[in-house]
Amino acid sequence: MAHGDRKTRKLRGSRTCGYGSAQKHRGAGHRGGRGLAGSAKQKWPMVSKYMKDHIGKTGFKRMPKLRANVTTINVGVLESLAEKWVSEGKASFSKGLYKIDLGAIGYDKLLGGGLISNKFEVKVESFSPKAKEKIEALGGTVLSENSDDSADAEDDSGSGAVGEEDSQ
Repeated sequence: MAHGDRKTRKLRGSRTCGYGSAQKHRGAGHRGGRGLAGSAKQKWPMVSKYMKDHIGKTGFKRMPKLRANVTTINVGVLESLAEKWVSEGKASFSKGLYKIDLGAIGYDKLLGGGLISNKFEVKVESFSPKAKEKIEALGGTVLSENSDDSADAEDDSGSGAVGEEDSQ
């Protein structure tokens, strides 16, 4: 390209050098600020239309130390891992019954997802009513490490008055 045809040579004396109005090439003033500056002022129409969730707060976050980290397992997964746990010595198998202590393996709760075809005797901290139903349908048992488990609480008749236990 010949030196005389360069853009800088062509724009000599044009004052704005191809940037239109003199205001348009001065910092961020033409944009109304950098980024989302002015999003609650001059840029509010754009923010309110295209970024509805940008302004304001919703919900809350619980403190991590207060959250309960419950490790769960489904009965279908229990069925598939039973043989492996017996070979590793984490469970036992005798007379067609698998005996598994899920608390010792690292699980806190037994859930009812999946299908089972074997009998199980499972010891676990807590369990869902569906998990108990599926295991007991095949002649197995679910033993809870908690005496006040939700599944056990459903079996109570509830005919007594509130606070009746305290009066004795």
